[in-house]
Amino acid sequence: MVLVHKTGPRVEIAAACPRARALGITPGMALTQARAQTPGLVVRDHDPAGDAADLASLATVLARRVSPAVAIDGTAGLLIDITGTDHLHGGEAAMARRIVRQLARRGFTARIAIAHSPAAAHALARYGKARIIRSQDDAAALAPLPVAALALGEAQVELLRRLGIDTIGMLAEVARGPLARRFGAGTVTRLDQALGRLPEPLTPVVPPEPIAITQRFAEPIATAEAIEHWLGTLVPRLTADLATAGLGARRIEVIADRIDAVPQRIRIGLARPSRDGAHILRLLVRRIGDVEPGYGIDAITLHLRAADRLGPEALGAELAGEETPDLAPLVDTLATLGRTLWRMRAVESDVPERSAAPMPPLDPPERTAPKLKADDVRTLDTRAAIPPWHPRWPRPVRLLPRPERIDNVLSVMPDGAPRRFVWRGRTVTVTRADGPERIAGEWWRRSGERTAIRDYFCVEDDAGTRFWLYRRGDGERPETGDLNWFLHGWFG
Repeated sequence: MVLVHKTGPRVEIAAACPRARALGITPGMALTQARAQTPGLVVRDHDPAGDAADLASLATVLARRVSPAVAIDGTAGLLIDITGTDHLHGGEAAMARRIVRQLARRGFTARIAIAHSPAAAHALARYGKARIIRSQDDAAALAPLPVAALALGEAQVELLRRLGIDTIGMLAEVARGPLARRFGAGTVTRLDQALGRLPEPLTPVVPPEPIAITQRFAEPIATAEAIEHWLGTLVPRLTADLATAGLGARRIEVIADRIDAVPQRIRIGLARPSRDGAHILRLLVRRIGDVEPGYGIDAITLHLRAADRLGPEALGAELAGEETPDLAPLVDTLATLGRTLWRMRAVESDVPERSAAPMPPLDPPERTAPKLKADDVRTLDTRAAIPPWHPRWPRPVRLLPRPERIDNVLSVMPDGAPRRFVWRGRTVTVTRADGPERIAGEWWRRSGERTAIRDYFCVEDDAGTRFWLYRRGDGERPETGDLNWFLHGWFG
């Protein structure tokens, strides 16, 4: 696999996996040359913005778990100041192993070097052996590395190579005055930083602080009215912080600290990001009955547990002239009352259990097809779109997740509807029947479905209950099924 990016009219390799590198594919090579060299090459677009965002996210995780001073180093590196923190992880070696394990759990590989200066660690991790270097050994460890390990400009590295200076050790032997006049002060500064002679400040990543609003009381409170009053004070402060951060709450937790150190919790979730204080307060007030104040509550804290980006709030449906009402408050209210809500979406499949899938109740609908140009050949097709669930092939209201086998089925082969069957120990006598509707297996999914056939029947018993049954097999060819009967659902 390779990642590619466009440089002018030329499409170049930006990165290559180890197997591609072993075949001679290197960054900077033209994509056409790489395809000619390796026909089975998998090509993906390079996403530098996404890589930078993932690297920043990774830096935030390490800043919370390893050391508070973590800086981003280039496009694929992190610098961690472990001064005063390595003993918390069992020493430098154990700390390095722990970092590698944490990165591996997230799907990353890493080369780690521990040195006295950031520049030395940068050089050793990329061009040397990943190891721990003591301060007195920095010069010896850096000497055999190429001058490119100092993160100099390409022009400077090329000029040094032409003059025969290929390693850091050879560069360190050059006198400082001619070196600064010839290559600039930046080269000397970078060399001194790598050798620990000059400091190199880091710009650490600052993890965002979680939003939490706390109110402590001089005297404990113990009534529902008092809790509601203070929630009405805390929620506006929470929504103000959300507006400042440009966020919308998805999950909020209220923790009431009792005198006996037994915390009481209220958790609410929202179907979509929101910072509507009145709506959030209504949801919290409905759950006040879950709080047992005991001998009194000393403090109440509102914790923002999950949030999403939320831009400026839109106008209400009435002001904007929209006809479709906003169902988010209703969904949040029902969820707070303990109801589980979802909606079904159609899936392109003939097999009934695969033709529908649950989704969140307020997920945005699927995008409509783009408008075609007047000269597009697809405009010649004037047929109406096929509905996802065709009315000529009704499906039951209740579909079992797994069809249940029925026994003692009385039917006429090969295409007769069942006259009587036993389901869950109860004998059902059929008074009316319709079918069969034949559904074949999806051979492209599994080889076992190439010849599989189901014959579905809609039957009604003497009590008016309508069942949806199917027989496995067409009744003539043994390879299509074993002729067992199953109940798949029932109609309303």
